[in-house]
Amino acid sequence: MLQLPLLLVPSHNHIPLNHRANDFYFGFCKNFLNVNQMKAQLLVRVDKIENHPLRYTTVEDPKPESDQVLIKVKACGVCHSNLHMIEGEFKHFGIPSKLPLIPGHEVTGVIEEVGSLAEGVQRGDKVGVQVLWKTDGICEFCLSGRENLCLKRQTTGEVVDGGFAEYMVAPADFVHHLPENLGFEESAPLFCPGITGYHAVKKAKVRFGQRVAVIGIGGVGHMTLQFAKLAGAETIAVDQSEDKLKLAKDVGADHAFVADNVEAFVEKTGKPDVAFVHAPSQKAVEQALRLVKRGGTLLMGVCGNTLVSFPEEHSIVGSVIGTRQDMNETLKLASIGKVKVDWTTYKLSEVEDVLLKLKLPKEFRLFR
Repeated sequence: MLQLPLLLVPSHNHIPLNHRANDFYFGFCKNFLNVNQMKAQLLVRVDKIENHPLRYTTVEDPKPESDQVLIKVKACGVCHSNLHMIEGEFKHFGIPSKLPLIPGHEVTGVIEEVGSLAEGVQRGDKVGVQVLWKTDGICEFCLSGRENLCLKRQTTGEVVDGGFAEYMVAPADFVHHLPENLGFEESAPLFCPGITGYHAVKKAKVRFGQRVAVIGIGGVGHMTLQFAKLAGAETIAVDQSEDKLKLAKDVGADHAFVADNVEAFVEKTGKPDVAFVHAPSQKAVEQALRLVKRGGTLLMGVCGNTLVSFPEEHSIVGSVIGTRQDMNETLKLASIGKVKVDWTTYKLSEVEDVLLKLKLPKEFRLFR
């Protein structure tokens, strides 16, 4: 199985046998001494991941407010944007907005406690939390079905503490019930790669009979491919890794090419109507502009610079996460088997090793 998306599983679940004694001791002390503490990965400073800016430590359990729930985390996906934030590449976005901070924004778990004013949830519910942690609910974006653009939005693991921990809190109105037939691990990536890919395909207005190219077959890319196929498009997967291209074929891509070969293919057979950029690379952005046909759409799912040639009449469209309705629709499609997720699991204590893998060239460099 290819190692994407990458999931962190807290020590209270799916741990090797030789770690159970330590877990029992921690749980015993917590209950016997009434010490409300948990294990978490704490970002203590913005720095290169190889300089160990994360600290695996014990912190106080979060306490839900009246409109919130306390979630016992079962799995949390690892996203390339976690690495960008930790290393300071998102400072211009104002994140992380505080230090110390618990990262992690694609979370699944079980509700442990329900606030006095929280509605629609109960203890024991299986739920998930996406990047969009809370919005103001009253601005023009929230009132027009574009709450992901809310200027006062709070994002999970960036503005508020996230899921690289044994517990987290979230507003009851912003948690999503998991379908009964989906497990915690396979559901977690739906809360970032899944919804991001789904929203991107909607934003690009992909329709039957179109041809689309997806550059970067990582977490988001392999979901975008599947949603574009569902929308009726012919799909072209582009990546530097043969393993990623095999994954693309496994999830239904019509064509799969390494980046050096795809341009000759589209010149011969026809340029795509839409090019999705999910690889965090300026070269990928520039290649997408060469690939897309006149009058076509370039969908930007990453940061990059685009030089617009007005005679080509290209549409440049940005796409960021998605709304709660997008999340509900993503979960429904997954529950009826229309899309599938490829993942592998790691222990919560291994998060720095996982993030280091995302920095490696070749196999992991196009992961998002």
